[in-house]
Amino acid sequence: MSRSFDIALTAVAPVIWGSSYIVTTQFLPNLDPLTISLLRALPAGLLLLCLVRQLPSGGWIPRMFVLGALNFSIFWSLLFFAAYRLPGGVAAVMGALQPLVVIFAARALLGSPIRKLSLVAIAAGGVGVALLVLTPAAGLDALGVIAGIAGSASMALGTVLSRKWQPPVSALTFTAWQLTAGGMLLLPSALVAPTQWATISGTNILGLMYLGLIGAGLTYVIWLRGIKLLQPSAVSVLGFLSPMSAALLGWLVLNETLTAPQAFGMALVLGSVFLGQYALRPGRARTAA
Repeated sequence: MSRSFDIALTAVAPVIWGSSYIVTTQFLPNLDPLTISLLRALPAGLLLLCLVRQLPSGGWIPRMFVLGALNFSIFWSLLFFAAYRLPGGVAAVMGALQPLVVIFAARALLGSPIRKLSLVAIAAGGVGVALLVLTPAAGLDALGVIAGIAGSASMALGTVLSRKWQPPVSALTFTAWQLTAGGMLLLPSALVAPTQWATISGTNILGLMYLGLIGAGLTYVIWLRGIKLLQPSAVSVLGFLSPMSAALLGWLVLNETLTAPQAFGMALVLGSVFLGQYALRPGRARTAA
């Protein structure tokens, strides 16, 4: 299959992740972030394990717990914490730092070169995200900012290590292992989470099924496949599509306004994605080498 197809398919994952905000606010308003994270990861991971019927062995077991922690347990917990402490726009901008961390982590762990054009693409994408989601009333909270940056760094490191640690299994099996490990690490949170389990409704279950099966299971199979076939830096730039998707869905589904600066921000995001893929295309890598 062509690289263009691989990029387009991988881009589906962050586009779907952009729907998480609407699903969480409309279907799960009575659940706390830790409970949502646990019920999003563990059931989906166990279901995928039943499908693949294969468990990790030897040195792959601790690696899966490290990846499960970075990509799910730590990332989701810090992401939700930041979302509670910061306006949604500020939290999204913190998340936009992830591609930058990926580039330097890939340099350190994989020896990938750092290209100036990819840094320009990331800067443009960050500005585009800011135009999309920031409002004049957006405020800063020190703990929220730290959590947002740490969460971005967690998934960025998980993205790079998912490329470095490639088990000889399918992307579906790789996803099942990571989701299950991440869900198991979140189990203790059920003891301290404030959610009243008796209040969980049919609407909550529908929202959790979507976030678990589609927003985690399906999308991470696609995402990990992309990490395997493409450079982690090229994959991470696609993450800018997530806040753009969230803004579009808010306009279409929740009748939120879409201003001229937001439209310009979307154009910048799309431009940064194309520029990032151009900068990191294999032919350019060989020429630079």
